[in-house]
Amino acid sequence: MRRNMRRGMRNKFNRMGGQQKSHKSHKSTGSGMSNIKMAAAMATAKGFATSGYHQGANAGGFGENEESHIEQEMAFMSVYDQMYDDEGDQIHQHLELLSIEGLDSVLGSFATYARLKGRYDDDWIDRLNHLYTTIIFIIFTIVVSTKQYVGEPIHCWCPAEFTDAMVDYTNNVCWVSNTYFVHFDNDIPKYDYSKKETEIGYYQWVPMILLFQALLFKIPCILWRILTASAGVNLDKIVTLAAETQYISPEERERTIRHIVKYMDRWLENAREYRSGCFIRLRQTISKFCCIVCGKRYGNYLVTIYMFIKLLYMTNAVGQLFILNEFLGTNYNAYGFEVMGKLSRGEDFEESPRFPRVTMCDFSIRQLRNVQQYSVQCVLPINLFNEKIFMFIWFWLVAVSVLSTANFLIWAYIMIFRQHRIRYMKKFLRVNDCYKSELDKKMAVKFCEQYLRQDGIFVLRLVGKNANDVLVSELIVQLWHYYRNKPLFKHATNQISDDNSNV
Repeated sequence: MRRNMRRGMRNKFNRMGGQQKSHKSHKSTGSGMSNIKMAAAMATAKGFATSGYHQGANAGGFGENEESHIEQEMAFMSVYDQMYDDEGDQIHQHLELLSIEGLDSVLGSFATYARLKGRYDDDWIDRLNHLYTTIIFIIFTIVVSTKQYVGEPIHCWCPAEFTDAMVDYTNNVCWVSNTYFVHFDNDIPKYDYSKKETEIGYYQWVPMILLFQALLFKIPCILWRILTASAGVNLDKIVTLAAETQYISPEERERTIRHIVKYMDRWLENAREYRSGCFIRLRQTISKFCCIVCGKRYGNYLVTIYMFIKLLYMTNAVGQLFILNEFLGTNYNAYGFEVMGKLSRGEDFEESPRFPRVTMCDFSIRQLRNVQQYSVQCVLPINLFNEKIFMFIWFWLVAVSVLSTANFLIWAYIMIFRQHRIRYMKKFLRVNDCYKSELDKKMAVKFCEQYLRQDGIFVLRLVGKNANDVLVSELIVQLWHYYRNKPLFKHATNQISDDNSNV
């Protein structure tokens, strides 16, 4: 009986060792602690067995205390079973942890989109230009590049006497040299100038032009962030902190709003003009109505730069249609209208002559003193992708152009004209009961033109675009209280009171 129990215990130890080896690759920091627990349990069980053995030996071996030794061995087996179950539970928990970590790593790759979005120093039309459009062009670049450099972008129908090397040469020479399109109902032109009219010379450079377009959409954003870095205010931090107040506790929200208001007040005070003179006052007066005179001391630096960046976005979106027209050389500007015309008439969307899939290629092979001329027919599978890609790009660029133009006009309307800026601030002051007396009405104008000025109102509008108007209202109220407690405000209040008493 004892021999069978020991044999069973040895088999369990062997199985435990094999399972530990099989799960070795899945163990982490928790496995070290489980090994310590296992060693302690084995030592305890071993102590039980050893003490029982010595007691039995002193009494004449196992014979006289056989029952007590069996009980000790059974205790050892129960300790081992508990130890084995604990190890299995820890391995199961560890595998669950690994699966959760793997899921987090997968979801983390999607969560990096928030990092990709990055900054909040612009509005959604700007992000449509420099973020979403750039991503689309990069994806198209990868698709076309994969087809060109991984697959075979061109196949040519070669004469039967061509060897494999000559076929490869034909494919390569027709790829690097331009092919030309001839409809199957027409004869092949005999003269080179006729072939030049239908020559297709863009398909080799499609990845480069797509990447260049993505860069053009990103340049205004880079320029905007370089110029705002010297403005004396961190727009991204202000708008980010303001946007995050929607998800924090009320106490932290109040503390964050006070921090933003104090930061803006310090920035507005440091951006004031410290010089005086007739010429300085004239430039300050002009800067209130016109962006030609701009500067950090005049309070319209950010507005002027932002309107310039908006103009770049609009010009870039419209100009890229003409860039593609020159690059493709196929009257690309009318491509979308032709597609919509065919769809409206219910016609089948056939192969477009702008992106032909079957073309002709002329090349020469020098054999000693003889020069052999060949004309072969080639198929361009890459144009199957190019046709759909540039069709989508046409509609996308038109939509981005319209939205960018409308957005530029809206920002120009609300920021350049003085009455719209004052009306925007009065709206929030009136809602918060800060616009009651005649003194408040007069000081509200000074609050807009002398304290906040164009740049301060622009920052508040950005907060409203990326957060909400409730937060903008709270910021304006606290800035209003800051302004009322300044010595400049009290001096202006006394001056207005004196004027009213004289009247």
